[in-house]
Amino acid sequence: MKKVLGLGNALTDILLQVSEDDVRELGLPKGSMNLINFDTAMEIQSRFASVRKTMVAGGSASNTVNGIARLGGKAAFFGKLGNDEVGEFYRADLEKNGVQPILLPSSLMSGCCTVLITPDGERTFCTYLGASADLLPEDIHPENFLGYDIFHIEGYMLQNHELIEKAIKLAKEGGLKVSIDLASYNVVNENLEFLTSLIEQYVDIVFANEDESYAYTHLQPEEAVDYISKQCEIAIVKVGRKGSYVQQGQERYHIGAITSQCLDSTGAGDLYAAGFLHGLSDGFDIRRCAEIGTLSAGRVVEIVGTKLSEETWEEIRRLCALYRGFMMQQNN
Repeated sequence: MKKVLGLGNALTDILLQVSEDDVRELGLPKGSMNLINFDTAMEIQSRFASVRKTMVAGGSASNTVNGIARLGGKAAFFGKLGNDEVGEFYRADLEKNGVQPILLPSSLMSGCCTVLITPDGERTFCTYLGASADLLPEDIHPENFLGYDIFHIEGYMLQNHELIEKAIKLAKEGGLKVSIDLASYNVVNENLEFLTSLIEQYVDIVFANEDESYAYTHLQPEEAVDYISKQCEIAIVKVGRKGSYVQQGQERYHIGAITSQCLDSTGAGDLYAAGFLHGLSDGFDIRRCAEIGTLSAGRVVEIVGTKLSEETWEEIRRLCALYRGFMMQQNN
């Protein structure tokens, strides 16, 4: 089984269920990712002090590698944390889930992401990067990629062009396949030229949702997945309740979504990537990878946050085992 190394913002998510008026009054575009400073982070937390909170170790790439590990895969996470209670919570959560932590120390506070969840399940992210933004190009070395086969990065790291470009180049030089999740439509808009260059030159696997793929291509999902697939090896465009499109060369599939009651879409894309990359690391074809990703995403939207129950992970592992059995029969 192949090993996956994730790189991203080491953030602890603070999940809050709020009204649409709350998001509007804060002046935030609904469904967007917003980088905030320390003072704004404190203001938001003060505003919702009486709202019930759920705190979980998060970050897009971290959610993905945690999912891979829970599915029985081999995964590690590279990031930066402060020397504080939040940082200790984050490290312990990775280890509990079977992820190898590669966490560098920072003098800054550990980062956190306040996730404002409206009644329709849409998420608006208010991200205080803190120590996670203290990850520097000089922190990345060729030996960090030894022993890994797939390097997965989150689009939220794109603001640091020098860091991302160095990491991707070292991964490619080490023989790893590079996977990227585009993260948010406004991140794509703000980094379009740089992102296009990265995908065309280095990236093998691209994950995007409908809004992100439109920001990148100005095309509808089915045309967008074809467009992106011409720039990389595998392209995935997720379309929510309509499922996803996945394409590799001329091979393209539409995978329907499973029936789920959406309570909170936090982590749906991250868990889709986890299922897909786990399948890929096990040697499955892209259709089966997408089906595992679809089941993972469909289950996580039914809960608040990204922490699935052991029973749910076992359900997804059974699907993986079924596909593994099919593959072995075909190879005999």
